[in-house]
Amino acid sequence: MEKRQKENCIRVLREKEAWTVSSSITTDLWYNCLTSGGGYHCKVASNEDWIQAVQALMVLSVLFCLLSLVFFLCQLFTLVKGGRFFFTAIFQILASLFVMCGAIIYTVMSPDRAVGVEFGYAYILAWVAFPLCLVSGLIYIILRKRE
Repeated sequence: MEKRQKENCIRVLREKEAWTVSSSITTDLWYNCLTSGGGYHCKVASNEDWIQAVQALMVLSVLFCLLSLVFFLCQLFTLVKGGRFFFTAIFQILASLFVMCGAIIYTVMSPDRAVGVEFGYAYILAWVAFPLCLVSGLIYIILRKRE
């Protein structure tokens, strides 16, 4: 378990796949890593309700996106000609709303808003994923099956 935690910490530190980044602290949804004197120390993210809510919302968004893909493939073969992909669209729009809610909660509740702390690439990716999922869901509503 400790070896896996160290590997995750190294990945977060090297690739900057974090939600907040500063010169000595890197934080994502699962780990908080501190670098000092060339070494590192990672610990599991806090047990506060808000971070657990963000974790749950992000996991739900991934699951709903995958379900959306599965439902699209099912509807692709079972939908009548001229039918719309409403079921797929609902799951895709819900996924986008989960991402948006998670990013908003993280933005408001994150205690790391001190000088020198910036939002990382994963945080930016969450905000990019929100409109893309939303537009994808809207396109599914407009999309009709052709023969």
